[in-house]
Amino acid sequence: MLYPEKNRSELLQQLATLKEEQLIIVCYCAAWCKTCAGFEPQLLQLEQKYPQHLFVWIDIEEHEALLIDEDLEDLPTVLIQNKKGTLFYGPLLPFAEHIDRLLQQASKKMVFTSPVADFEQLVIATA
Repeated sequence: MLYPEKNRSELLQQLATLKEEQLIIVCYCAAWCKTCAGFEPQLLQLEQKYPQHLFVWIDIEEHEALLIDEDLEDLPTVLIQNKKGTLFYGPLLPFAEHIDRLLQQASKKMVFTSPVADFEQLVIATA
């Protein structure tokens, strides 16, 4: 999993070489959030199951510029998108199984919702 504060150049490189079908799974959390702390190891395991996708962990206190909305009401909030658009954006219960099901469904048929800001552009803007 990539963390902008630790892996900024690797994150930018991976985003620049992103393949059309490759998904970006972004988890917005906070260091003070106990729920998020328990969710991070689950996402690390999920990343091993889906090595073809890019997993990113955003601490909302450290990287306010990477937030898509002004305020997140619930944590964790997850963004799943690729070059074609956004597949999911919203709060999720902290169970990796929910993201796993979304990724399984995406592999069958991707259904895009209304556009959310391009995460790659947000990262570049803060660099």
